Amino acid sequence: MRVLGVDPGLTRCGVGVVEGVAGRPLTMLGVGVVRTPADAEIGMRLVAIEQGIEAWLDEHRPELVAVERVFAQHNVRTVMGTAQASAVAMLCASRRGIPVALHTPSEVKAAVTGSGRADKAQVGAMVTRLLRLAAPPKPADAADALALAICHIWRAPAMNRLQQAQAAAHASRIPAKAPTTASVRKVPR
Repeated sequence: MRVLGVDPGLTRCGVGVVEGVAGRPLTMLGVGVVRTPADAEIGMRLVAIEQGIEAWLDEHRPELVAVERVFAQHNVRTVMGTAQASAVAMLCASRRGIPVALHTPSEVKAAVTGSGRADKAQVGAMVTRLLRLAAPPKPADAADALALAICHIWRAPAMNRLQQAQAAAHASRIPAKAPTTASVRKVPR
C-alpha cells in the first residue's frame, strides 16, 4: 500500500509518502513541506497548498491519502487554517478518486510510539527508526506526515475487518423487504 500522509497547516503543510504493508518493514518514498507565506491572502495560500499537494499526487501516485483529523483547540484562527488546509488535501484526493482516511493526532501518536500523549520529538524519533532514516525529518510537520502514513498502513487491515463486521451486523438487522401492495394478489376462496 502506498499512502500520502498530510499534516495540514496554512504556513507549513507536511507531506510524506510511505509504502509497505502491516507487519513488514516500511519504505519512505518522499517527505517535505508545502509552504505558504503568512502575509499572503488566504485564497492564494489555499491555491498554493492545492498546487503542492497535486504535485505530490502526480509524482507519487498514492493509493490512499491519510489526513490528520482537525481537533478543537483554544485558538480558533489556528483551527480554521488547519481545517481549510485539510479540506484542500481531501478535495485533491477525492477529485482523483483516491480514498481519504482521517486519523486523530492521538491515534497517530499511539500507533507510532505506543502512547497517544507522545511529544513531537518522540514521534520524530520513532518515524526515523521505523523508516530507517539517518535523522528525523525536519520540520516536525514532515515527520508528522510520515507518521500519518505509517499509522494508516498499520491500522488499515484492522479498520477493514471492523467495517466488514459492522456491515454484516447491519445487514443482519435489516428485515427482508415486505411485499408491496402491487405484488400481493388476492387468492379466490
